[in-house]
Amino acid sequence: MEHPGKGGTAPTGGAWGAAVGTARLESASVRIALVDSGIGMLSTAAALHAARPDADLVLSMDPDHMPWGPRTPEQVIGRALAGARSACAALGGDGADAVVVPCNTASVHGLADLRAEFEPRVPVVGTVPAIKPAATAGGPIAVWSTTATTHSAYQRRLVETFAAGVEVTQVACVGLAEAVESADPRLIDEAVAYAAERTPADVRGVVLGCTHYDLVSERVTAVLGPRARLFTAADAVAAQTLRRIGDLPPSDHVGRVSVLASGRPSRLPSAALAYPAGRALATAAPTPGAAR
Repeated sequence: MEHPGKGGTAPTGGAWGAAVGTARLESASVRIALVDSGIGMLSTAAALHAARPDADLVLSMDPDHMPWGPRTPEQVIGRALAGARSACAALGGDGADAVVVPCNTASVHGLADLRAEFEPRVPVVGTVPAIKPAATAGGPIAVWSTTATTHSAYQRRLVETFAAGVEVTQVACVGLAEAVESADPRLIDEAVAYAAERTPADVRGVVLGCTHYDLVSERVTAVLGPRARLFTAADAVAAQTLRRIGDLPPSDHVGRVSVLASGRPSRLPSAALAYPAGRALATAAPTPGAAR
């Protein structure tokens, strides 16, 4: 995921206002760290919570340095490593059972360094746009992604590798990721309409190539209609994470969700509550006394 946004120090209230547990977590049957700059991680985190409600999750966001998209590869690597280290420390004990990177930008630039540091002890799972399953289902298809990703050699290689022989339209979704991050309905509708206007009428599938876009999939479907099936990565990333963790049986432990903001214990951004995934995570076993 790449998205614009404003940096600076995250306040303890205001934009970062929905309470979730932030205390150092005790050992649980499954402990998973998720690393991203903002709320693009929510759909993957919600998929993991639905699949393993006994899992403790640490959502390691980076509001002080977001967006990651315009940053150099070295800067992205540094922020991803810092986020993963903070999340593993917050989980306590032996740290995480898996580190998940629900972010295309961080996966492209930081996955090798993250794996060098954490594997083989802790599996690291990255995110790749769902171009392969969309192409396998039959074209023509469209790939919605940020402007930078649309013009990147990375996405071009994915299309050449997994969609050879399939008609592919790459759509630069100007403003959509930042609109999702802001949770402003007007901006979201305008950005979705902009992308839909640039999507050929005959496409059979649309790949949502930025994890932010998953959060507004219903709006995308409402605009495109039933003509195009949406392909997202969240469920696949969650499933791969649980496969990499291995055969850890479910427990009676009630999974908790903890949030870090650039390494500091924090709360979910209030914008997260605009989306079902965010609301599901915000109500996941909050710490005693926390607002629901």
